[in-house]
Amino acid sequence: MSQRISRRWTMTRFKIVVEYDGTGYHGWQLQKDLPTVQGEIERALERILRRATRVHGAGRTDAGVHAVGQTAHFDAEWKHPPEALQAGCNSLLPAEITLLLIEAVPDSFHARHSAVLKTYVYRIFNSKVRSSLNRLYAWHLPHHLDAPAMSEAAHHLLGSHDFAAFGAPTDGTPSTVREMTAATWVQCSDPGLLEFSITGSGFLRYMVRSLVGTLVQVGMGRITPSDFLDILKSCQRSRSGPTAPANGLCLQSVEYDHV
Repeated sequence: MSQRISRRWTMTRFKIVVEYDGTGYHGWQLQKDLPTVQGEIERALERILRRATRVHGAGRTDAGVHAVGQTAHFDAEWKHPPEALQAGCNSLLPAEITLLLIEAVPDSFHARHSAVLKTYVYRIFNSKVRSSLNRLYAWHLPHHLDAPAMSEAAHHLLGSHDFAAFGAPTDGTPSTVREMTAATWVQCSDPGLLEFSITGSGFLRYMVRSLVGTLVQVGMGRITPSDFLDILKSCQRSRSGPTAPANGLCLQSVEYDHV
């Protein structure tokens, strides 16, 4: 009688880059009885791998926020090419979520802790008439905005600052100090579209949306760029402007030193 020999494949750590339309989701992170991006990816992986697989994201995105470059990692026993796992996941995922890239990485890689820079982009549709095509991906503002004044104010964000006036600490990182390496407003080729791009070592909860909401106050002439700097220095959340809607925000990219 021949003896059956079981072969156990070793675990491999995989890095994925995810694009998603966050309109119908309650953010990235798992929430009980609510649809989330992480939950959908884990559900697809479980069907393929036949075991529960935890996916670790580079950071949370709030309900309604989008991404074209969210990064995550997971560990799996997989003997086929990574592209086969990518294709399998994409065939099971909702149309709003796509794995753009999957690759094997060293076990030392961590999507959140290994990240060195993140870039977010916020889009505003500045026109008297609304746009049906942009409604899910840009904040419609019919009031004229002074883009140069907003750019002048955004310049104050460069460098290392305490951003307590614009957000709350994230889990596991009680400090509200972050370093920004870029913060710019750009007039897009599409008429009426403005984009705010900001790159930094990390971000507080609601920070980018709070920054945009306050910068819009500058653009509307309600406060000056100097006032904006005073708000930043104050570290008082109550002094910042209203939080911009989630639908205009997109996680653009996450950068790593060695992957």
